[in-house]
Amino acid sequence: MTNFETLTPDLVLTLIEKALGRKCTNLCRPLNSYINRVYELELQEGQGGVIAKFYRPGRWSPAALQDEHDFLLELAGLEVPVIPPLLLRNGTTIGKHDSMHFAVFPKKSGRFLDEFTDEQWIILGRLLGRLHNVGAVRKASARQIMTPEQATRQQVDFMIKGKFIPPDLIGAYAELTDTLIKEIKPLFENSELIRIHGDCHFGNVIYRPDESYYLIDFDDMVMGPPIQDLWMLLPGYFEDVRAEIELFLEGYETFRPFDSRTLELIEPLRAMRYIHFSAWCARQALDGGFARLSPDWGTPAYWQQEIKDLQSQLGRIRQKSSQGNNWLPKGTMSDNDDLGIEKDYWDN
Repeated sequence: MTNFETLTPDLVLTLIEKALGRKCTNLCRPLNSYINRVYELELQEGQGGVIAKFYRPGRWSPAALQDEHDFLLELAGLEVPVIPPLLLRNGTTIGKHDSMHFAVFPKKSGRFLDEFTDEQWIILGRLLGRLHNVGAVRKASARQIMTPEQATRQQVDFMIKGKFIPPDLIGAYAELTDTLIKEIKPLFENSELIRIHGDCHFGNVIYRPDESYYLIDFDDMVMGPPIQDLWMLLPGYFEDVRAEIELFLEGYETFRPFDSRTLELIEPLRAMRYIHFSAWCARQALDGGFARLSPDWGTPAYWQQEIKDLQSQLGRIRQKSSQGNNWLPKGTMSDNDDLGIEKDYWDN
């Protein structure tokens, strides 16, 4: 259990007023968040609304939170549309109460989109190209490295050692994930690893009329391959979304070259996502809050289906591997090429 239960409206208002050196109205509206505790507040005298985010204790170190905030501030400073934290009276963007760290963000409402038009795919490509240019400038030393041997191995070990998997299924799960990690590890060996959003899906992109698309919620920022920030936006498997990828890359390459060889990481990253989500659920279960999301998590039926899904995904990865580079777009680079690629991506 965490000490989130101590966060009464009165305490939240007191902490934020002290941190900002400004008075708030009596508004303290809880917002949905599976991991953190998030509240909408309102500053007095028409100074606008703010969002107070209290990070779940034990999930991120102060250094990891600083990596996130530094990235957001760098992006905002270069006019990349994100929402950076406000500077607090302590001279930083991170406040602390007991074992809880918190930050305050300006309130920016926006509209979520369930699907994108052709023009919007191009715009998203430009946005992520700009974001990745900034992400490549420096490392985030306290953030996870998104590779199978590091990130995924860590998640598997956590679930096995934590005994979240039924005893009669642990062997099958361990053998399958070990095989998967070993087979996809070589694909990541020459991949560029930079600061990326890490959890870039439709729910973390908002549209503000007359402004732009904004990327929100950088909690899961990692050091990883840039393709991670594309594949989760795609509405289907690779063979069904070539048009969307082509439009996205048209926008992306306005600002940053794209290594088309990394398209082969899409299915391995999808498999890693299955594993990482199960581990995320396990951590939620430890905190006592997972039942509200998925009541059947952790049952034998859940793990049996998880094993089937991973087996299916491993088969898809092997199928792509057996095709060599024939499935990749035209213009794929050789080892000695620069990062630029031709515009004719797909076979006719």
